[in-house]
Amino acid sequence: MPSPTPLRILLLAFAVAACGGDSGSGANADIPSQPAPVDGAASFAQIQSTILTPSCATANCHVGTTPQGNLSLAADVAYGNLINALPTNSNARDDGLRRVSPGKPDSSLLYHKLVFPPGHHAHDYGNPMPTGTAVLSIGQLEFVRQWIAAGAPKTGVVADASLLANRSAQVTQPFAPLAAPAPGEGFQLKVDQFPVSANFERELFNYRKVGNTSDVYVSRIETSMRPFSHHFVFYTFSSGIPPGLIPIPGVVRDIRKPDGSMDLLNMIAMGYHVFLGGSMQAQSNYVFPAGTALRLPADAAIDLNVHYANHTSAPVQGEAYVNFYTIPQSQVVHTLSTLNLQNTGMVLPPGAVTTSTKDFLFNAPTTITGLTSHMHARGTKFQIRIVGGPRDGEIVYENTDWEHPQIVSYPQPIVLDKGQGLRSVVTWNNTTTRTLTFGLTSDDEMAIIFGYYY
Repeated sequence: MPSPTPLRILLLAFAVAACGGDSGSGANADIPSQPAPVDGAASFAQIQSTILTPSCATANCHVGTTPQGNLSLAADVAYGNLINALPTNSNARDDGLRRVSPGKPDSSLLYHKLVFPPGHHAHDYGNPMPTGTAVLSIGQLEFVRQWIAAGAPKTGVVADASLLANRSAQVTQPFAPLAAPAPGEGFQLKVDQFPVSANFERELFNYRKVGNTSDVYVSRIETSMRPFSHHFVFYTFSSGIPPGLIPIPGVVRDIRKPDGSMDLLNMIAMGYHVFLGGSMQAQSNYVFPAGTALRLPADAAIDLNVHYANHTSAPVQGEAYVNFYTIPQSQVVHTLSTLNLQNTGMVLPPGAVTTSTKDFLFNAPTTITGLTSHMHARGTKFQIRIVGGPRDGEIVYENTDWEHPQIVSYPQPIVLDKGQGLRSVVTWNNTTTRTLTFGLTSDDEMAIIFGYYY
């Protein structure tokens, strides 16, 4: 186990303003109007004016001093930030992608992020874009593809401008409920359908009983969410939670009031959350290494957290499913636990870039199978390094996109001896006029390492 660290104040489950919802509109829906193309304009200028500026370089997205993914798509910097630039998504980097690889649409992350349905590529490249509104039209997507295929020049007309008049949406499949595990193979929990008002972000919790009468061992977690989802995260509670704060099963707890202000009463229980798993993707399937599993005790209950962002002019429906697939205890060689390692001591002066470091040492040999991170909107880089031993100082995790942290699995687990550990090295750019410290709201900051270990 790690040496003692404060565990009571945990994660505000990504409760921050998002770049919108995400997974597209309904099948074959018409795309809302966008700025009209300019006759004779260069192809990249058309992309900037009709796609990037109205759909991407918007508040809380790819613009400003702390843009998502460290990628500003404002008109004066977008081209330089895209061409041959390495993406922040580690899976995309490992697959040899660039944000835009001139002449190679299939090697360009920008193109992959605009294609629906999500999951068309082999690995997790993060949520498709743009989020919280309609997907690009078939014509817009083909215009971008032609521009990249022609070498992605900054000037010159290399794509068919008439494509931008094609407002037919990319075809997406209607949402279907996730099939539950077969009897004896696992358990399904869901957040029933709920409305998300126009131009509104709705985030809620729903505490659900798993339905297991004895201990079970989870080897795989599968999730599915309706379009416009931002995340789906699930928690248990620490043993220190006062009985009066344990939520009533099945009761929806919104953290935002209809006027958008935070409902602090519904947020109190979050201080006792213990991370169990989650996904930022519309569909995900997380498989634990062979011979390992998470134990859920008999009569377990899980707090389900969903976040939807609707930046359209009409209401949408939210819904989320999670399947916990189980294996017999006899197949479990190592029972996994979850890491919750927090640096609660950061002090971030206004108008300054600050890096805060904290070491978490283990008092017994520890094997880590997966890591992820959590910081809020002013976070620009989260590194996890090894402390001690022959790999001292080695970076084993890095995230520069505060809103879309990846869960990195290690085919070769990280093995640490007693006295060794992990170091969080987190950098923030505090663009506000006040000092920021660790806290639960999106106006505060966090530095938490989550993961799985035995």
